[in-house]
Amino acid sequence: MSSALTGGWHPGGYCEQGMTQAVEEINRRMLRARDAIDRTYAQPLDIHNLAAVAYVSEAHFIRTFKWTFGETPHRYLQRRRVERAMFLLRESQRSVTDVCLDVGFGSLGTFSRTFRDIVGVTPTEYRGRGIVMAVPMCFSMTWTRPSSFGEARPKNGA
Repeated sequence: MSSALTGGWHPGGYCEQGMTQAVEEINRRMLRARDAIDRTYAQPLDIHNLAAVAYVSEAHFIRTFKWTFGETPHRYLQRRRVERAMFLLRESQRSVTDVCLDVGFGSLGTFSRTFRDIVGVTPTEYRGRGIVMAVPMCFSMTWTRPSSFGEARPKNGA
């Protein structure tokens, strides 16, 4: 289809002049939903309410969230919980079980497995590293934030 027929539209909602208003609006809605996840990360994931925040159906919300942020709402929530757990493990003397429950995991086994998958080490090993950096907190948080682009690499390259 020629540019004259499509008005310069390209897949992904972009046109020659930039982002379309529809894509800009859905991005705003997805950001509102992501902010809601961030505020309530310790609570169970409620797709129905998040979809309502974004003014879309549940199925459309999950698809659009993944398209917008590159991961499903569930995976984003897991990563956010692990990020908060990393902070608590570094900055407090709370037990791993207490940290697990504080960040919203209901099972220590699930927490440990998810933490290891994202960070590359168990929560206890992470705490044992004793990461203390004499840098501004914003640098520390950025440096230790789990990646949203992939999981921890296997130790043996397997």
